[in-house]
Amino acid sequence: MKASLQLKLGQSLTMTPQLQQAIRLLQLSTLDLQQEIQQALESNPMLETAENDDQQDDEERNESPGNETPDTDNSQEDSPPETTDWDEAENGPDWSTENDIPDNIPDDLPVDTAWDDIYQSAPAPASKGDDENDSDFETRNSPAETLQDHLEWQLNLTPMSDRDQAIAHALLDAVDERGYLTSSVEDILSGLRDDSDEDPLEQDEVEAVLRRLQHFDPPGVFARDLQECLLIQLNQLPDDTPWLRQARLVVSQFLHLLGNRDYAQLLRRSRLKEDQLKQVLALITSLNPQPGDLIDRAEPDYVIPDVIVRKHEGRWRVELNPEIAPRIRVNASYASLIRRADSSADNTYMRDQLQEAKWFIKSLQSRNETLLKVSTRIVEHQQGFLDHGEEAMKPLILSDIAQAVEMHESTISRVTTQKYMHTPRGIFELKYFFSSHVSTAEGGECYSTAIRAMIKKLIAEETPKKPLSDSKIAAMLGEQGINVARRTVAKYREAMNIPPSNERKRLV
Repeated sequence: MKASLQLKLGQSLTMTPQLQQAIRLLQLSTLDLQQEIQQALESNPMLETAENDDQQDDEERNESPGNETPDTDNSQEDSPPETTDWDEAENGPDWSTENDIPDNIPDDLPVDTAWDDIYQSAPAPASKGDDENDSDFETRNSPAETLQDHLEWQLNLTPMSDRDQAIAHALLDAVDERGYLTSSVEDILSGLRDDSDEDPLEQDEVEAVLRRLQHFDPPGVFARDLQECLLIQLNQLPDDTPWLRQARLVVSQFLHLLGNRDYAQLLRRSRLKEDQLKQVLALITSLNPQPGDLIDRAEPDYVIPDVIVRKHEGRWRVELNPEIAPRIRVNASYASLIRRADSSADNTYMRDQLQEAKWFIKSLQSRNETLLKVSTRIVEHQQGFLDHGEEAMKPLILSDIAQAVEMHESTISRVTTQKYMHTPRGIFELKYFFSSHVSTAEGGECYSTAIRAMIKKLIAEETPKKPLSDSKIAAMLGEQGINVARRTVAKYREAMNIPPSNERKRLV
């Protein structure tokens, strides 16, 4: 085998620091983008926010006599394009682009530093609030109250002896997040009893403390099973509550028939008429089988929309949310201090920082432009959803949008991940508008989300005494020209957390 030299020509894409930054910013969520911008503002002296200048311009505009408010938002003059109008009668959107970078800054500045040398991974700094906001810091950042905390707070306000306090804490430790007692009274007694005591603990004492704790809020806590939980709640209702006695009878003696929805047997054994049983069941269904759920233990999950869609004068208007990130630009004062022929360390540092600032601003512009283009094409394709709801959704895949905006599918995937659109019908992730399709009898296509909406509508309109089975729903959809199998209906129904027909059967 002989070694030789070969010369080949080819083209390849180099992942430069600029391209890596643009891709990374493109896939960041709104909250992550705000953190990234804040880090860039603190680490690069060439970057500054344009908010102060915008406020000053607005004040000068308001003080000038004889000037009317223009139709366009002049506060966006230093920002990339943030609005697109889609007219149903037109062929496409009208784009306009503006630049945040001053014209007197050259584009061919050398870069002598690596990207990682400037942008270091660091946590986002704590925001500085006003004095009145700082006073409420502990309240806003404290963890959510749990059921155990809520019960412990009530226990501390209940007068008890030390002996009963020890029993109460043992019972409290045995309560799960639903509010049910997970240990039997015998097990709790065995864990507390000490045979060496002169006065050993008895089971009646544990039962007495348990009955006191069962009056705590929320009603139904410290129950050992569903029957006891419902009876605790019924016993706490006023004595003059209509159908209270009959509800206690059904829960205490015929709960198994109610669980099986054997209404014929329930009517016969309870000796109630059908209209009377309806009233009793209405009272029972108003109770909470899991009282612990009344205490909200989940942390709030905030969603900030990246794109806002609204209808104005017959056309859908797509615009970026102006509140998601501060508008930034190059500090012209610092940029004017750079001397082209100077190779000192200070001047080189300023040139490098200026180039990094320009990269960052251009990456933000590219992110906003791409997000606006993709959102506009989605709105163009899904105008039926905006006008008529989920049943008018059309099939849409990533390649359709990629071809429309002339980008790669991976780019569309990054844009639509963790990005949200605010519409008159609610806030949706951009990926919500993409889904598979089902063939229709006429040879067309029907969006899977539209099929889910149809199934939900059919179930909502069904007769409670005779709910629709999955096979019947599939047949009814087939009559509308939508070919779906029974197992497909079952899959969509389970995805919407709708129980099967035997569990949806109601007497009322």
